[in-house]
Amino acid sequence: MAPVELAGVLTRTGAVSQALRWNPHPAAFIFTAALVNAALYHGPLYAFAVANLDCSSASGALTLATVIFLMVFVTTLILALVALIAPRLLKPLCMAAAPCNAVALYFIRTYGVLLDRTMMGNVFSTDWAEAAGLFHPQLLAYLLVLGAVPCAVLSRVEIRTIPASRRAAFLFAILLIGVAWTYASAKTWLWIDDNAKRLGGMTLPWSYVINASRYQAGQLSASRDQALLPAANFLAHEKTLVVLVIGEAARAQDFSLYGYARPTNPRLTEAGVVALPHARACSTYTTASVLCILSHLDPGGPFTRAYETLPSYLQRHGIDVIWRTTNWGEPPLQVQTLQRADELRQDCQGEACGYDEVLLHGLERRIRASTRDRIFVVLHQSGSHGPAYYEKYPKPFEAFTPVCKSVDPDQCTPAELVNAYDNTILYTDHFLNRTIELLKAFPESATLLMYVSDHGESLGEHGLYLHGTPYAVAPDVQKDIPFLIWMSGAFRGRKAIAPPALAGEASHSQAEVFHSVMGAFDMRSAIYDPRLDLFGGGQ
Repeated sequence: MAPVELAGVLTRTGAVSQALRWNPHPAAFIFTAALVNAALYHGPLYAFAVANLDCSSASGALTLATVIFLMVFVTTLILALVALIAPRLLKPLCMAAAPCNAVALYFIRTYGVLLDRTMMGNVFSTDWAEAAGLFHPQLLAYLLVLGAVPCAVLSRVEIRTIPASRRAAFLFAILLIGVAWTYASAKTWLWIDDNAKRLGGMTLPWSYVINASRYQAGQLSASRDQALLPAANFLAHEKTLVVLVIGEAARAQDFSLYGYARPTNPRLTEAGVVALPHARACSTYTTASVLCILSHLDPGGPFTRAYETLPSYLQRHGIDVIWRTTNWGEPPLQVQTLQRADELRQDCQGEACGYDEVLLHGLERRIRASTRDRIFVVLHQSGSHGPAYYEKYPKPFEAFTPVCKSVDPDQCTPAELVNAYDNTILYTDHFLNRTIELLKAFPESATLLMYVSDHGESLGEHGLYLHGTPYAVAPDVQKDIPFLIWMSGAFRGRKAIAPPALAGEASHSQAEVFHSVMGAFDMRSAIYDPRLDLFGGGQ
């Protein structure tokens, strides 16, 4: 091609490229971005509003209009504020939000999650292995269509530069419009306020941006130096071995020990395990629940200070503490032994090493090597963490079939999903029975097993899956948990579960773990609460 022809082609290409570019006024860009954001990423929010409003009435129609207005207004207001303070960030922020919104929308649509502070805590406490278990090819489609395509369009935008005074005037105008609409639609705010948690958890991208910041601020506060609890003394000095198993996403509804029709607890039934009635989690996600389990404070009240947790407290008072985990989300710990699954699997052989049973590998040897008379073991399971329930148990425990073998519940029938989940409970039954058999190998000690799940799980009820729904609106299946006790003959000779704890009207919570473990070790201090000691009789 001749130089002149090449120059002509380049000129025409440049002209086409320039024509494809958009050089908008900042106000036009912000308003367009807000409309596109409201249209592309808020289908579930609008569906919720339509399903819960009488849109044929004037009041219902006005409320729906207010919901849509809010989606546009919030984005417009925040982007206008960004334009005033740092206009160069407008385009990069919108490009960053597109793929993040695509991922968020996928999980909202697929699992019915709400991206509030609770759910963001769940997100931040998920490791890469569990995150990989959530992958589905459909997620790539969301990222391509709702993430990559908007980014490609945004890459062709060049926002004009205007004086700060005009940017401030635009922001002021937006505020005036918002105030005017708020006044005109005042009667719609009662419904919006009643449903604020659900609406806020589906407002993208601000739900996950704001709530991630709130969660991290809380974590920063919790990571401060832990205040030491008061000194303790021991009323007796018998050899005592206590094992606390913290389950994952196990709900009481699917335990035959709690009346479930399926035989999901055959081993534990034979072992004589006691199932405490009406037990509830204090949270619907792992990090907060584990903190509740290990705290001396009643989870009904706020954790205003960061206190040392149960394992650290026991270790400081001469008890040998062993923490083993195939999970995550534990608070800061000061213990003798902390072992994660990868470490335990290094010299473990056999199929069981790929599952929760790896927590028992070499445990008897470690306990026998201890020189202490009091030993406290925590086994933190991976348990029934979804949505890949079928990966949480070995093949021999696939008793309920057919099972869901997809991380997308829409690809499975409700029965297949429940079957896969129930198989995880059956495997937990086996795991706990193996732990009991291990405790029986120490007849010279008074031995105790306590099992409590961190939270429950939704399996499609009310359109919800997994866990992490805000506690105030979470269904009972995410709150009602199994709380099991097994005692050796030597332990029963010294203590017994107090009769009030077994009464049908009794209710139980994770707050009882701290004080019951203290009671099991005959340990007393100023923070010990006998009312929360299962073995104290409420004295």
